Amino acid sequence: MLREALFAKIHMCTVTECNPEYSGSITIDAHLLEATGLRVNEKVLVADANSTNRFETYVFRGEPGSGIIGVNGAAAQLTGIGHKVIVMSFCQLDERVFGEHRPKVVICDGDNRITEHIEYDPG
Repeated sequence: MLREALFAKIHMCTVTECNPEYSGSITIDAHLLEATGLRVNEKVLVADANSTNRFETYVFRGEPGSGIIGVNGAAAQLTGIGHKVIVMSFCQLDERVFGEHRPKVVICDGDNRITEHIEYDPG
């Protein structure tokens, strides 16, 4: 049996761009991707803390150090520049590794710089 678990989370980052004319995705600063293990084309769930909207999309790599969180395509209609969002990725794990898995989580400041790294205890 496989169980679904949190793989990685970028917590309370700030949307810096919305481009509804673009063909989709969320562009994320490469430093945030590296810190969490998120990869280009990976499916993510985005929760907007301001509008309460949630949407799924896939990851594009942004310029390292740029602080970009750019929501593209139709999803750009569900958020706004300055909104705080949580970006989450999930994985499927079998019982042998589920209890040992530690999701990588980063907390962001208002400029999308990492202020804290967290690895949740599998308990």
